[in-house]
Amino acid sequence: MTSELARIDEQLRTAIEGGAWHGPAVIELLAGVTPAQAHAHPIAGAHSIWELVLHLGGAYRLVLRRLRGDGMPLTPEEDWPPVPEPTEERWQAAIGALRALNEDARRAVARFDRERLDEPLVAESPYAAYVQFIGLTQHDLYHAGQIALLKKALGSGR
Repeated sequence: MTSELARIDEQLRTAIEGGAWHGPAVIELLAGVTPAQAHAHPIAGAHSIWELVLHLGGAYRLVLRRLRGDGMPLTPEEDWPPVPEPTEERWQAAIGALRALNEDARRAVARFDRERLDEPLVAESPYAAYVQFIGLTQHDLYHAGQIALLKKALGSGR
């Protein structure tokens, strides 16, 4: 029988890397996106793909922070970090950082005491650990949909 922690790990993996039943995951959607496209704002009032990638990283940092016992909320700059000037190196670094944060979260989930899944990670959070972990996947996929729409608006959608 598959453990609940293993199922959470699988959901965290598929939301970022792919193989999800719903369609393309975040990294699949980012394939072929150039730094200029990632930096662009093709929909008025919407975030850019690059902004969304950095924002996704912020959510992972928040949950990882809570796993370390730090209940401080994200600052606005941590939640929506500034986007640097677009270069291939910086764009690949942003994607790589998101992958690394997902892997860090998955390692932390693997080590997590399954008996504590219904408890908050920190006293300052009203959410149980399970909700925080699955919330990362929900957050990833919510923004994956936005990335798909931005790609379509850029003319580079699938």
